[in-house]
Amino acid sequence: MSGDESTPEQMTSSSSLVVVVDEDDVSSCSSNAIMNNITDETVEATSPNTPPKLSPELESSIIVAYRSVGLGSFGAGMRFAGMPLEKIALYMNSSQVSGSNQFAQAMKLTFRDGAMAPYRVVGPASLVAWFMAYSVMGFAFQFFDRLLSKGLGVDPVWYGEELMEPPPSPRNNHNRNIHREENGVVVKGDDEDDHAATSYYRAKSVAKIIITPFLSSTLESIVANRAEVQRYYGPAKFASIEAKLGWNPIARLVAPAFVPNVMRNVIMCNASFIITPITYKLYFPQEKKSQGSLFMYGMGMNFAMNAVAITQQALWGRALDYAAENGGRAINYGEVIKSSLKKEGISAFITAPKWFSRILMNAPVQGSLPWFYNNILPLGEGSVLEVARWANASLSPSPNFGSSRGKSLS
Repeated sequence: MSGDESTPEQMTSSSSLVVVVDEDDVSSCSSNAIMNNITDETVEATSPNTPPKLSPELESSIIVAYRSVGLGSFGAGMRFAGMPLEKIALYMNSSQVSGSNQFAQAMKLTFRDGAMAPYRVVGPASLVAWFMAYSVMGFAFQFFDRLLSKGLGVDPVWYGEELMEPPPSPRNNHNRNIHREENGVVVKGDDEDDHAATSYYRAKSVAKIIITPFLSSTLESIVANRAEVQRYYGPAKFASIEAKLGWNPIARLVAPAFVPNVMRNVIMCNASFIITPITYKLYFPQEKKSQGSLFMYGMGMNFAMNAVAITQQALWGRALDYAAENGGRAINYGEVIKSSLKKEGISAFITAPKWFSRILMNAPVQGSLPWFYNNILPLGEGSVLEVARWANASLSPSPNFGSSRGKSLS
């Protein structure tokens, strides 16, 4: 054995090396890398002009709040601007229009009191409710997605620039679940282990994807349904119906037709936060991914999902008409569905005009939501975090922040 050859013990201890270089070069490179890293971190940590970093938990909370406020502002502005379209859609999906020329009937009802009539039913409560609905929807989805992801040990739904990246390879997506460590060495599991771990991971991911929209949509409806009902009836009529029904505080909080409102929101939450980002990430041609294609893809997905959501919107409107009869009565959903089908058949819940009116109302805001959420909101996250760092440093300044300390490493 020559002097350059390694002993078996040396070969074992260095088996993790892939490239062998001169020992002096390794020492020099390692020393330079370590010193550069220490210098950069030390300068950043001790610079009098750089606020200290936020904790991961605080940073995550700030980002969730920022996204929620952004979604609330965007949603409220878009909903107010499209109020005439909303009124048309509400009438189209109620029992007040039937037979032929339903769209013309809905238009006539919408503007019977003048061109500005749709806006006159919007009060401060509606503006707050719109803001809360979209901000709560965004907050609730992020909150439950992160909470369940952490509890189940799965990844959150892809967001922002992640949608523009290539989809992960099937076998590398869940390495943390299908590999094990033995004596500090990562050992790949066999095919049976891989399959079992991957199947278990997917089952947990599917469970989270199903549960999250239900939880977030329920919370959204608790916030928004009462204001939606008020806009449908008008404040005076709604107050009269409530007075006759004499509901308990919980029933008054959620308001009539709560169940179809939740189901409609579940469908649209899936469209905006689950189906659109996941399918775009996994199946949209990589070379065609862009902000523009995500915008159009979100719109197309909104059109498709509204074909399902329109059935719940129609049930919501017909349930409210049922509740308003004789000055106010409790809703019997079975009777509402049975009488509607007997009178008009399936067209009571879904027709081309109903679908079109729903798209007119919903697509401008809900269809553009994935684009706004994943492409526009991320643009401000860096600035928001920077302001938060400065604010945090001002409220609880570190010994080095704003002082002359740390200007020299010597």
